[in-house]
Amino acid sequence: MKNKMFKKIASVAAISTMLLVAGCNSKDQDLKVTKAKSEERPIVIQGPMPIEAEYFADKLKNVKIEKSGTFVFYKGTLNDYPVIVTKTGKGMENAAAVTALTIEKFNPIAIINQGTSGGHDPSLNVFDIVLGKRTTNIGSLKTTNMDENQGTDPTTWIPMDLMASEGSGSDESANKVRHYEGDKDLLAAANAVKDTYTKGKVVEGTIGSADFWNSEVDRIKWIHEIYGTSVEEMEGASVAQIADAYDIPFLGIRILSNNKTNGGTYDPGTASANQEYVYEVVKEYIKMVKK
Repeated sequence: MKNKMFKKIASVAAISTMLLVAGCNSKDQDLKVTKAKSEERPIVIQGPMPIEAEYFADKLKNVKIEKSGTFVFYKGTLNDYPVIVTKTGKGMENAAAVTALTIEKFNPIAIINQGTSGGHDPSLNVFDIVLGKRTTNIGSLKTTNMDENQGTDPTTWIPMDLMASEGSGSDESANKVRHYEGDKDLLAAANAVKDTYTKGKVVEGTIGSADFWNSEVDRIKWIHEIYGTSVEEMEGASVAQIADAYDIPFLGIRILSNNKTNGGTYDPGTASANQEYVYEVVKEYIKMVKK
């Protein structure tokens, strides 16, 4: 009788232990899944102006808005993956500052800087999109020596690579153009979905950035010749520089909103058209990341 009682107690204890272990394993698994989700590094999409950022932000789910200074972060998800849309404001300084802040705060897996741009290549039309195979600072220049009353000649100015040396501006090694290469995986994602875009063509090219707005066709031609630029805008090169410093994958994607070189007039609808395309790029990149 006692043996039967002991066997029954032992059996109950064994079952209880198994249930406890199973429950613990289940909780551990849930914790692992939750932890994995929380550790997913977000993809960051930048747009300078509201018209260049808010259309994409409206496509995200579970959006929470965070602000820091004048910068706005729309934190949400796309296909269950964390995506942050950042309204950077216009200009190189704003773009550089928000990029450094974004990297320190959110540790993104990739940054896409996108928006409108002015055409430099006469073969490109309004609504065409340029994938930044290369991005360069077209406002970093050194003038030639001229004395008083000798005038100024911008066509003789020399591109200056600020990252070439820690020495003074007289360092000859800095007299060159610096290009930041677009990340190959982001480029692959962008090229994989380019057929989904039907409002113009999608090409790889060079994006030029500086704190100026060129409307002089001869000046545009000079920059196009010296830097090989497809378009110009005011943010991308500074973002590329900061992303490179932190070793974060970067790609610029810019749509032509106008092209002075061939008479293409400004169309505000280009801003949302570009974001529609970038939305497809991000979905494709998320597939790549999840694999």
